[in-house]
Amino acid sequence: MFKERVYCGELRKSDVGKKVLVTGWVDQKRDLGGLVFIELRDVSGVVQAVIKSNSAPDVIDHANQVRDEFCLMVRGTVVGRSAETINLELGTGEIEVEVESLDILNTSPTTLFPIDARNSLNEEIRLKYRYLDLRRKEMRDAVIARHRVMQVTRNYLSEKRFIEIETPMLNKSTPEGARDFLVPSRISKGMFYALPQSPQLFKQILMISGFDRYFQIVKCFRDEDLRNDRQPEFTQIDLEMSFVDREMVMDVIEGLLRVIVKDIRGLDITLPFPRLAYDEAMERYGKDAPDTRFGLELRTVSDLFGASQFNVFSSILAEKGIIKGIAVEDGGALSRKMIDDYVEYAKVFRAKGLPWVRYKDGAFEGGIAKFLSDGEKESLVGIFGLKANSVLFFSADSYSVVNDTLAALRVKIGRDLELIDEDRLDFLWVTDFPLLEYDEGDGRFYAKHHPFTSPFTEHLDLLKKIDPAEVDKIKAQAYDVVLNGSEIGGGSIRISNPDVQSMMFSVLGISEEEARVKFSFLLDALKYGAPPHGGIALGLDRIMMLLLKKASIRDVIPFPKTQKGQCLMSVAPSPVSQDQLKELSIKLADR
Repeated sequence: MFKERVYCGELRKSDVGKKVLVTGWVDQKRDLGGLVFIELRDVSGVVQAVIKSNSAPDVIDHANQVRDEFCLMVRGTVVGRSAETINLELGTGEIEVEVESLDILNTSPTTLFPIDARNSLNEEIRLKYRYLDLRRKEMRDAVIARHRVMQVTRNYLSEKRFIEIETPMLNKSTPEGARDFLVPSRISKGMFYALPQSPQLFKQILMISGFDRYFQIVKCFRDEDLRNDRQPEFTQIDLEMSFVDREMVMDVIEGLLRVIVKDIRGLDITLPFPRLAYDEAMERYGKDAPDTRFGLELRTVSDLFGASQFNVFSSILAEKGIIKGIAVEDGGALSRKMIDDYVEYAKVFRAKGLPWVRYKDGAFEGGIAKFLSDGEKESLVGIFGLKANSVLFFSADSYSVVNDTLAALRVKIGRDLELIDEDRLDFLWVTDFPLLEYDEGDGRFYAKHHPFTSPFTEHLDLLKKIDPAEVDKIKAQAYDVVLNGSEIGGGSIRISNPDVQSMMFSVLGISEEEARVKFSFLLDALKYGAPPHGGIALGLDRIMMLLLKKASIRDVIPFPKTQKGQCLMSVAPSPVSQDQLKELSIKLADR
């Protein structure tokens, strides 16, 4: 019955005179007395069907019964619309289907929200009734765009001699990053699998196995706190390459992102992407994934205030803290209320305050102006290139608090003053990350990226004689790709020498025995002629969110979770029966 079916949105003027069968859902019905118009929608779009007063009685009878979201099958002839009814905003706007038969395949109650609604919809309702939400053009287009990106990716990487290889979903738990999602084993009582946080170890094993170019579009799982650009399950474009350096990996990814952007946005992006070292990114922007679409760069002014009479500055410097500032050139756009709001905003990032001063007509006024010496004022004008009517904001605290505060403030001011071109795509590579970071509270080192990231060869001696005071000097062969202030992918050249890998574990406080328990198969494999290799993982969900200009990745994932990790449609997670728990030898603790 449906073999001759054509898609609603694909009919055009060239189809006039053809007999067609179309199916779909009623987008809208208009009864004009002698004429009934039905907008019929399927995954390809909408076509207008018309029932005339001289149509067959059963057609008229069925048309009278039709309501929004009924599922229909329509047979008819494609005809041209009259000149006055042509809708050039619609792909099918020059034609309509003159109905000869109409079958109601299924009915529908009145929906809880109009399918053509846009931003006014309550997200909780949308997620609960996702099967209706996905009928909306906005969501339908996002899902189709996601498919196109996956197809483009597969085609591009296949042409580059990559082989798509699946890695296991049921893995061994090696919790070195986020918390694992655990899966109990029924057969091996008391034992657990872990869902993969990434295919990292298996793709390295593939390199050792001789598959020199691997990729996979893969689901990953991390049990961590959620936000608008994070989900407990997410999709990565994951790849690994042998006999490469980081530039070769970056070149492949730039080419891939170019074809993706061309397909989705129709834009030609410039290659190569700019490179920015981690230390410079932190100095200029306060974060390692900066938005470079606008200015408002940070400046360190600790040295300038070495003899400051302002107690806040002098006490912070005495405690080995730092002082940074940010200058807003269009200071006239900042009211006193906005400035006060920014002061309160800074407290969200643990800042104790946000000293400020206005520069107007060649003089400093307001805020902390009275605490500034003439020499300090003169230097500030030069350091920030101050122009008439600017506002300077300062943060004085620990390195992390200052950078977190001003990085967030920079973006907020940029949005408030409309300094950011939302149609612009700024790609950026951030490189030369620290290999390690030292936690004074724990008294130990942690991997900045992951424990399989290779340091630069020239920094191996520093790793052998590790000193917390010099930890920042040990750089990793790691690289993140950033788009408009969001990290969309991270990768590195991996450790391919088993002795270096063992040394890395030792620095991280992982004993030889513990390393054998967690990573024995990798350590053993590295001994068998491991090639130099490296790779990267791109966040597909985040890329789609940014390219489609969505506020949340939930708007580009067909069936997402809420910020509490729940699926409102299927009601997951949910309790399981006592019989299931008993079968798995699990007893729940009293809550």
